[in-house]
Amino acid sequence: ADPGLDGRKLSAGARPLVRLAASGAAALTPVPRRGPKNRPEGKVLETVGVFEVPKQNGKYETGQLFLHSVFGYRGVVLFPWQARLYDRDVASATPEKAENPAGHGSKEVKGKTHTYYQVLIDARDCPHISQRSQTEAVTFLANHDDSRALYAIPVFQEHILPYTSTDQVPIQHELFERFLLYDQTKAPPFVARETLRAWQEKNHPWLELSDVHRETTENIRVTVIPFYMGMREAQNSHVYWWRYCIRLENLDSDVVQLRERHWRIFSLSGTLETVRGRGVVGREPVLSKEQPAFQYSSHVSLQASSGHMWGTFRFERPDGSHFDVRIPPFSLESNKDEKTPPSGLHW
Repeated sequence: ADPGLDGRKLSAGARPLVRLAASGAAALTPVPRRGPKNRPEGKVLETVGVFEVPKQNGKYETGQLFLHSVFGYRGVVLFPWQARLYDRDVASATPEKAENPAGHGSKEVKGKTHTYYQVLIDARDCPHISQRSQTEAVTFLANHDDSRALYAIPVFQEHILPYTSTDQVPIQHELFERFLLYDQTKAPPFVARETLRAWQEKNHPWLELSDVHRETTENIRVTVIPFYMGMREAQNSHVYWWRYCIRLENLDSDVVQLRERHWRIFSLSGTLETVRGRGVVGREPVLSKEQPAFQYSSHVSLQASSGHMWGTFRFERPDGSHFDVRIPPFSLESNKDEKTPPSGLHW
């Protein structure tokens, strides 16, 4: 059994079977105590598909079934996004010294194109990953109809473990059959319905990725993905809204816990706001070797059409000591018509 995927078993061979818990990613159906010693007592696994070789190059197509390599849920690809990844770890040619309060010096970060995916998550698996990854609906300011039930945080290409299934409805989700049609002559055998194409065309301004920012401090990697959501008029002024997704990864085997957040939010109107608080989204997640990642999304508003955010997360070690992890600075831009990528970001 592969201990990296809770409730999953891979058989030997070039194309191993994927066996999942009968009732979800972490829940297993009780059976008499028997089977291999390394299988949890009273648990049984069921086969749901056959793994395919992950792609090293190229994109996964609409309808591709997959397991998430970190969170272990079943999902299906709706469509890919091309985004520019600004990786401050790559930009760091030498170890960094103490920095100013903004925390990021003045080095240039070049963007490199990466692929991310909008997906549907199997509803059976959502309860078992809710403590590590948000699965609530996307919120749109400019469109309120039928915007529920889509995964709020994009999936990275490297986290997709593709598989095939003979089931014509392998993913339990209220939008699966509305968005996808089974066609056994195709590979993958699920093709986009017109409803999915229309939904994507209508909502892509609020879903499409443009920039992804990443930085690692003391083996804690922070990835930020901002989205522009729209503008509303309030008390004779314009208020611009963004959603930002945060992913935290522990690249080490040591257990750490997020205790505090410290944000600096600069608006083009000239204001600089400081936000401090306990944890994130009401939680203080523990990152360990067994559960190395946590991700969430939140919102920010400005009374200007653009701005910047940066900051730190404070983590605690088992011995009670603390250390700060940098949040890579990122732009809040409202101009959705600007498609020319910048040559670099300077801080």
